[in-house]
Amino acid sequence: MSPTPTPDDPALRGLTILERGWLSSNNVLLHGGGAGAVLIDASHALHGEQTVALVRQALAGEPLRRVVNTHLHSDHCGGNAALARAFGCRIAIPPGQWDAARAWDEARLSYRSTGQTCERFVPDDCIAPGDVVVVAGRRWQALAAPGHDPHSLVFFDAGARVLISADALWGNGFGVVFPELDGVAAFDEVAATLDLIERLDPRWVIPGHGPPFQDVADALARARRRLAGWRADPARHAAHGLKVFVKYHLMEVRREPWPALRDWLATTPLFVQVWQRSGRPEGSPAGHGERLVHELIAQGALREAGGEVLDA
Repeated sequence: MSPTPTPDDPALRGLTILERGWLSSNNVLLHGGGAGAVLIDASHALHGEQTVALVRQALAGEPLRRVVNTHLHSDHCGGNAALARAFGCRIAIPPGQWDAARAWDEARLSYRSTGQTCERFVPDDCIAPGDVVVVAGRRWQALAAPGHDPHSLVFFDAGARVLISADALWGNGFGVVFPELDGVAAFDEVAATLDLIERLDPRWVIPGHGPPFQDVADALARARRRLAGWRADPARHAAHGLKVFVKYHLMEVRREPWPALRDWLATTPLFVQVWQRSGRPEGSPAGHGERLVHELIAQGALREAGGEVLDA
């Protein structure tokens, strides 16, 4: 796999954008010349070797001095440990989960509740809202972008009007609003983050998933329509969130026999909690999850063969 060609635009010069699949977040390499490069987000642990190889190729001999995580979901920070081993770089994270990450408390970091995989890493630095990451003379300001994750950051270069948006805005929507799945109101925070992006008026948005885009007004309109639909029907958001859980789990394990998948559905804490708040449909988390799996199979997102469920 080779690095994705970065669009030929002066605003994006000095950047290498590594567009990844949905299990892994995109990586944005900010080239720093003699001062060393900075990488925004590290992708999933299962793709750690691939991430190291892609970053090494993009560096072309330049040192990697730092990895900065927009937030600590496993698809954005799972490669931290592999990158630190390979390049000896420092790891910087938002401050909200500093203590949990230093202690590697998987319950507070959400990996236990979501049943997701993340290799342990040791953060070296905090990046807080208002901080500025300077690379090759470009100033990338960290801005709070709660909603999808309460601690999430985006990075904005006001001079070139380039926004690294993580999961706050994609070309077609934004990430699941995890606090809402935990029973914490956060749709207003999503709306405020979308308003922030509109005020920034970026020329380019580099999302956490999918290609960079310039039709920001259209992307914001699509995101606001999605948010309005979920606000009007929170149960729809909950059902979407559970389907995302199941799909993401199958992307991690690739294939799983039905009994093991039912066990995962019955014992993954956040899945069970959302099922309970949804009125306990189908009588059990496993029963409800099985219905969602069959819906994902019908949609072509998963496959079934030989008593197993497979990622499609």
